[in-house]
Amino acid sequence: MMFRSLYSKLALALLCLFMVIGISFIIFSVVATEKYQQEVNQKLNRKVAELIVAEKIILHDNRINQEALKEIFHMLMVINPSIEVYLLDPGGNIMAFSAEPGKVMRKTVNLEPVKKWITGNPELPIYGDDPRDIKGRKIFTAAPIAPKGSLEGYLYVILGGETYDTVIDKIKGSYILRLSIRVVSISLLLALVAGLLIFAFLTRRLKLLAADMDRYGKDMSGEEAFLSFADKKPADDEIGRLSSTFNSMTERINDQVEKVRKSDILRRELVANVSHDLRTPLATLRGYIETLLMKDNTLTPEERRKYLSIAIDHCERLSKLIEDLFELAKLEAQDSPVYSEAFNISELVQDVIQKFDLVAKEKNINIVAPSGKELPFAFADIALIERVIENLLDNAVQYTPEKGSITIELSLNGSDTITVRISDTGPGIAEKEQHRIFDRFYQSDKSRKDKVGHSGLGLAITKRILELHGSSIDVRSAVNAGTTFSFDLPIQVSG
Repeated sequence: MMFRSLYSKLALALLCLFMVIGISFIIFSVVATEKYQQEVNQKLNRKVAELIVAEKIILHDNRINQEALKEIFHMLMVINPSIEVYLLDPGGNIMAFSAEPGKVMRKTVNLEPVKKWITGNPELPIYGDDPRDIKGRKIFTAAPIAPKGSLEGYLYVILGGETYDTVIDKIKGSYILRLSIRVVSISLLLALVAGLLIFAFLTRRLKLLAADMDRYGKDMSGEEAFLSFADKKPADDEIGRLSSTFNSMTERINDQVEKVRKSDILRRELVANVSHDLRTPLATLRGYIETLLMKDNTLTPEERRKYLSIAIDHCERLSKLIEDLFELAKLEAQDSPVYSEAFNISELVQDVIQKFDLVAKEKNINIVAPSGKELPFAFADIALIERVIENLLDNAVQYTPEKGSITIELSLNGSDTITVRISDTGPGIAEKEQHRIFDRFYQSDKSRKDKVGHSGLGLAITKRILELHGSSIDVRSAVNAGTTFSFDLPIQVSG
């Protein structure tokens, strides 16, 4: 639980990184300081062996001058107790030494580093065998012993002895090394604190965003989702872009949730309306058929014909409702493709008007056809556009009172579309209802009161057909001032 947050993980990673850097620096400092001290020590004592050999005759005719050797050992012990002196024969065998008895572990010293020291100009520090340690190597200085010109042996001086053989001893024994470690430790500690503060600052907005997401995931409202970032302009970085994306995502989710909620309401209304619209004609149809069956012998031919005519009307209403439902379902599922072609919109309107001519005359409604001016060909699915005009004319005829009028206008809108406008002198639509008239099964209170026999799907089908054509339908209406529907169709592009 402790390291679940990003900040704690970053802090742990930074701490581990600084620990590795600190340990690496200490190791490097110890090694570098030791190398430097050994190099300096070797340079300062470079001539010690040569001077001793020049001042004292240690070997003569392969015989050790014990007095001279004791004097040298005593002198070096007084000057620097850490120095160890070894007398080697020409083969590297140890003949005498200044160390305490029992501490010298080797009998022979490798002469390669000694010869390299004597004959060349080696890069310092250079290491030779440590007689006290079978596997150890230490810095040294050496000089050949040749009193008469012939080599009789070597004076091999170990610089440092057993001092500082451990890391802790080396740190304790070097002020510069201790000071460097303290400075670096304090610097790393300050850098760690600064890094943690920077991480806290950089991850603060991320924490706020994560908290917002958690609250939003717990059914938080869309408005609350903007609390952390609404009063600021998001920074142009990954977190800023993430917060902007989150806000946009919440907007889309809220919109989708609202659409689902409305869709659920519409679904419930749809079920209720379908049930009502199916139940009413079915009940009426059943009633008349049962009457025919029960009174078949007592009805006159005129009454029987009347009952059958009413039953047929209700059958047609049911058939129309089912056809509209099926067509709308196909259009909304986009199973009905749009086959666009060029056609004469004026001729199509005239054909549709003829279908409603008889109904209009029965209600004494005057349909004003568009003028005969030439228009370019429209480019759309002629069958679907015919259905749009039929739905709008049918709607106008149903709502226009007797002695009213319906006007159809066609006009060129710019150079790329034709506007179709259908107006009536009906009761109009209240402004509060205008945004709902394209919903499925929606009927105004006026239409329900007048019991207009419409399914409420015509305008929904019209809107969907125009959407498939990349167009939209506009409605302008006022109560007792009639209604005007208009839409645009693309014209044929000559080419």
